[in-house]
Amino acid sequence: MKEVIKLDESLSGQVIQIRDDFAVGPLTDLDSEEGWMARGKWWRQLLQSSPYANDPVTFFDDRQTAGKIKETLDNNDNERVWIWMGQNQHDVCGYYWFMQDFRDYQGRMFVIFLNNLPFINEKGHLFYPSWLHDIQPKELLKAKRLARPIAMSEFEVDPDEWKKLCVENSTVRILEGGKKIISKDETFYDNEILKNLSTEWQKATRILGNTLHRMKIKTGDVFLMWRMKELISQGSVEVLGDVNKGWKEFDVKLAGSQPEIGNIESATVNE
Repeated sequence: MKEVIKLDESLSGQVIQIRDDFAVGPLTDLDSEEGWMARGKWWRQLLQSSPYANDPVTFFDDRQTAGKIKETLDNNDNERVWIWMGQNQHDVCGYYWFMQDFRDYQGRMFVIFLNNLPFINEKGHLFYPSWLHDIQPKELLKAKRLARPIAMSEFEVDPDEWKKLCVENSTVRILEGGKKIISKDETFYDNEILKNLSTEWQKATRILGNTLHRMKIKTGDVFLMWRMKELISQGSVEVLGDVNKGWKEFDVKLAGSQPEIGNIESATVNE
C-alpha cells in the first residue's frame, strides 16, 4: 500500500493493518476482556517454539488500533477510512471484526473489495488474485476507483454475520464466496499436511513450506505447524527430534511407514 501511495499522492494517508487472523482460533466473547485474553492465550500456545515466539512485533492488540482510528475520526471530521479487502477469509473475517464498532461513522467508512476481479501479473498475464500482496502496485492503483461507502444496510447485516460466527466458535473459517464465511473443524487443513508427507524422513520446515505453497485455501504457518504437532501427538505422523526445541529441530514422516526398498538399497550402496 505504501508503494501504491508513492504512485498516487491523492491516496496519501496512514497505512494501518488489522494484524490478527480472525479466520482461525476462538471467537467467544471477544467483546469482553476475558474472551480477548482467551484468544491471546490460544495464540501464545501455538507460538511456543516458533521463530516468532520472542519477537515483540508478534504481540499486539487490534483493539488499540481500532481505538486510535476512532480517535482520529473524532478529531477530524474530514478524515475517511478505506478498508482494502482481498478475496480471502483472513481479510473478510478481519473486516467483519473491525467494522462492527464503526456504525456511527457511516458515510466516512469506505471499502474496496477485490472480489473476482482480474489483474495483470508481472509476466503480463491475466490472473484473479486472492491476496492484495499478489497485485503489482501499479495494478492495485486502478482499484481505487472501486472505493464505495459502506451502506447502512451492511452496518446492520454484517455484524449479525460476525455474531453468528462467534456463536459457532469453530477453530477454522473459510471463504465460500463473496463475503460468505463458513465454519470448519480444526482438522480442516490436516489432509493438506499429510499429502506432503511420505515414507521418508523430511525436515518439518520443508513439509511446512511445501504445504503453504501447494494448498489452495491458505492459512498461516503458525497454525499449520500446530496442526502438524497435533498429528504427531495423535500418532498419524512420526517424529525424529524434539518438537519443543524449534521448528527446525525435528523431522517427520507418515506413521507406520517404512522407506521404499529402492531407497534402502541406494543408501547401502552409497555407504
